[in-house]
Amino acid sequence: MSAEVVLSVDHVVKTFRVHQQRANSLKQLIAARGRNVFDEFLAVDDVTFDVHEGEVFGVIGQNGSGKSTLLKCMAGILRPNKGSVRVHRRMGVLLELGAGFHPDLTGRENVFLNAAILGMGRKEISQRFDAIVDFSGLHKFIDQPVKTYSSGMYVRLAFAVAINVDPQLLIVDEILAVGDVSFQRRCMEKFVEFRNDGRTIVLVTHDMGSVKNLCDRALWLERGRAVDQGDPGGLVDAYTERMLGGSQRSEDGPSRRGSGELQVTRIEMMVGDDQAPVSRLRTGDALRLRLHYRSDTSVPQPVFGVEIATLGGVAITAPCSRDVGMVPSSLSGEGFVDVSFPCVDLLPGTYDLHTSVTDFNRAHVYDHLQGAMRFDVMTGRPYETGGIVSFRPEWTVS
Repeated sequence: MSAEVVLSVDHVVKTFRVHQQRANSLKQLIAARGRNVFDEFLAVDDVTFDVHEGEVFGVIGQNGSGKSTLLKCMAGILRPNKGSVRVHRRMGVLLELGAGFHPDLTGRENVFLNAAILGMGRKEISQRFDAIVDFSGLHKFIDQPVKTYSSGMYVRLAFAVAINVDPQLLIVDEILAVGDVSFQRRCMEKFVEFRNDGRTIVLVTHDMGSVKNLCDRALWLERGRAVDQGDPGGLVDAYTERMLGGSQRSEDGPSRRGSGELQVTRIEMMVGDDQAPVSRLRTGDALRLRLHYRSDTSVPQPVFGVEIATLGGVAITAPCSRDVGMVPSSLSGEGFVDVSFPCVDLLPGTYDLHTSVTDFNRAHVYDHLQGAMRFDVMTGRPYETGGIVSFRPEWTVS
């Protein structure tokens, strides 16, 4: 990737002391010869990755896998025992509830404290203070100690501070799952706005749909170690399979039926002009499917078809080569058939691809591959959040 690195995590190790028996009195301390008995708990174990400018980078893993500890190291809240974290952009941080807030200080004082931690000067904070309070909606409570705030008030103030430091790098730890429906909507709108502006986001979440739909790359942590990183679709599938013990797959690959004179042997999916096969694309991308075939005999007037369906089995589109008059007089040997979609308006999600080869009348089936390929569609343009496909609507308000 040619984009500039904005966050670099290099062989980070973070341990904590877990005390077996802490001395609670002078007598106990003398009896223990001045030593507390503890074990070293390895929370993050030699993790390395880079996040590039404009990326949405996801971090997944079970509870206790080290995700939040790693994010605190990235945010500068914790110092690694080994390794380093280098941040090259102004950063906004949304960690767990109340992180970075002092309970005895007022909301106003915590705004200045938190914004200063995130790199803003006092003059700049003063200029943005009203915007922060407006977004939080806490005008009546801004001079009250935050220890009197509800959990929702905590989150609103923390979010308002984080987005108003104008971060080029935003670190988010499950914060969007907290608060009322109205607040969650405002959070998501800001999140999408940041993403569309090309800002860099690191997102820790248990919502695998968000990882698939929003992230460009992802990191999988398990017991503090990086299991894998890369394509979020494949990573989420592998993680889900591990968590379910492999039980979510009921069959070993696609199912095939047909007389077999002509068969599809391989399917490739390519985006735009790129010749490299992929397993995911974005809403609005140009897509080309390449169906490789083989036949040991001459097959007259074969018709190739594809079907794209939801995981629930609902067919979205099912074109065939006969629809456009592309039917060869006969085929034999090996070759391929391309079918191009100039603009795929599928909305983010996971979809199945089925293929078929029939005679001209579509009555006799030479080959049918059910579940030939599974692919992911990521957020692109247009951005929509509901349904399966976009009709590219144009809105007018008068």
